[in-house]
Amino acid sequence: MSVATADHFGPWTVDEVLALPEDPRNRIELVGGTLMMSPAPGLAHQWASHRLHVLLEQAAEAAGAPVLVFDAINVLVPDGLMIPDLAIVDTGVDLSGAAVHAHDVIAVIEIASPSTRVTDRKMKPALYAAAGIAHYWRLELEPAPRLYLGHLEAGAYTERLVQAVETTAITEPFPLDIDPECLIRR
Repeated sequence: MSVATADHFGPWTVDEVLALPEDPRNRIELVGGTLMMSPAPGLAHQWASHRLHVLLEQAAEAAGAPVLVFDAINVLVPDGLMIPDLAIVDTGVDLSGAAVHAHDVIAVIEIASPSTRVTDRKMKPALYAAAGIAHYWRLELEPAPRLYLGHLEAGAYTERLVQAVETTAITEPFPLDIDPECLIRR
């Protein structure tokens, strides 16, 4: 933990978290005034994130969808500040700040790691749903790549599992048809 966080007393605010110096070893998120730290992603995680980012941008462009795809962007949710691995954001978003509001986010994608698996499965879907983000996708790489596609319905995400050798075959937020297996290929 850095000196900046060790010397802090009381609940954290979004402004205080955004003012922290960048830490290449950790991602620092804020939930209910408490910092949530996770280690920087490993190489397999980064490769899958890169591959998915490229495929999302290609699909959005092919569909003429008015969206931007971001890596590890700060997203303001009602209970704090989250940093999803990938986010699909409306093109009308204000790019001058350090964070985007959840109402500008169309989809968030988390790539589960051993250190984030529980929060990605339990806590983050609830936070993103409370923020009204229409899509929450979770990519799990082990034991085999699989993608959980969540769509917000009645305040919670209904999930559809897409395993290796299956394809996503979705139309929202734009047409996307990928096999999760392709995200780990070199």
